[in-house]
Amino acid sequence: GRKNYKIIQNPDGFCFGMDAVLLSGYAKVKKGQRVLDLGTGTGIIPILLEAKTEASHLTGLEIQEKSADMARRSVRYNDLEDKISIVTGDIKEAGSLFGAASFDVVTSNPPYMIGGHEVLCDLEDVVRAASTVLVPGGYFYMVHRPFRLAEIITAMTKYQLEPKRMRFVYPYVDKEPNMVLIEAKKGANSRVTVEKPLIVYKAVGEYTDEIYDIYKPEVY
Repeated sequence: GRKNYKIIQNPDGFCFGMDAVLLSGYAKVKKGQRVLDLGTGTGIIPILLEAKTEASHLTGLEIQEKSADMARRSVRYNDLEDKISIVTGDIKEAGSLFGAASFDVVTSNPPYMIGGHEVLCDLEDVVRAASTVLVPGGYFYMVHRPFRLAEIITAMTKYQLEPKRMRFVYPYVDKEPNMVLIEAKKGANSRVTVEKPLIVYKAVGEYTDEIYDIYKPEVY
């Protein structure tokens, strides 16, 4: 609904979910900054960030050609070729594809465990790639599963990405969190703020006001 943008998806394949939308709402992008989305899928995060921010350029990196092709077609459909680039490639090769210190902000909604195995890359690959392509003082934003939190923080600090903000997402107020949003800064000092919980539903099938605000299209 933002700027009337549309996105091409295959309902029989991967379609974006709430985690991508929440990540695009959590990430902070300043005017003129360069943004890279690692594992962009059908390009939903670059498209949402283009609508929400004044980034100078956004790039989506995706290894699966079918998804990358859908993302490119969505970019063309919305006349965003001058603002968004979709690159087919491996997250593990991001440094060689783009060069070190090429982006001010990196986002990722990385592959989760499927049948006990990660898909094509692991968590450390994502964090390492983000650190490589970020400028000093740049920010990395990720959404993941809370049960991986110890591993996430360990990987981030290993690659000089210091967690600065963290927010847990709960399906209901009385349930365990099923997502965590994290902001990390490259080369920062150690200090993290745990923000108030984000509750998705106040009743079955009824979002909380904050979720509606995140999804709500802006008025142009």
